[in-house]
Amino acid sequence: MELVSRMMDGSIGGPADTERGQSDAPARLGQDEKMTYLQRVNLFESCSSRQLRAIARIAEVQEVPAGEVLARTGEPGDRFFVIVDGSARIEVSAQNQNRIGPGAFFGEMSLLDGEPRSATVIADTAMRLLVISRRDFVTLLREVPSLTQQMLVTLCQRLRRAERSSQGG
Repeated sequence: MELVSRMMDGSIGGPADTERGQSDAPARLGQDEKMTYLQRVNLFESCSSRQLRAIARIAEVQEVPAGEVLARTGEPGDRFFVIVDGSARIEVSAQNQNRIGPGAFFGEMSLLDGEPRSATVIADTAMRLLVISRRDFVTLLREVPSLTQQMLVTLCQRLRRAERSSQGG
């Protein structure tokens, strides 16, 4: 059975339970706290409680200091990020920079198309993130198809914004 299905029925835990041996107490969030953060992200607004619980199980909590590079243009992408606390700067070029904060997500493009990262993302402040690995992300999209549609809408919005800014309008 698929990973997320097994997580949904509670028969296995997620990677946050076993990987990376994180012992930082502040970085640990309970399932309910993760679900609260996930509910605030419009990407996940159509998810049921059961689906949110499954996503919370596979999402690893990561805390980073200000100045940390989370993704670098041209490098392979293997993780999807949702910002819980703090803000980051997205640098596509010297002229094209944006700030994002709590509830925003990034890193999905490389996971969807297998291409290298298209932007550099740097923590402007100390941040807390929910991070989903490539393997779990692909499984998640199969298990929760509505996320794929919402990601496509978000990608289209980003593309249209980029087109408008490149045209000077």
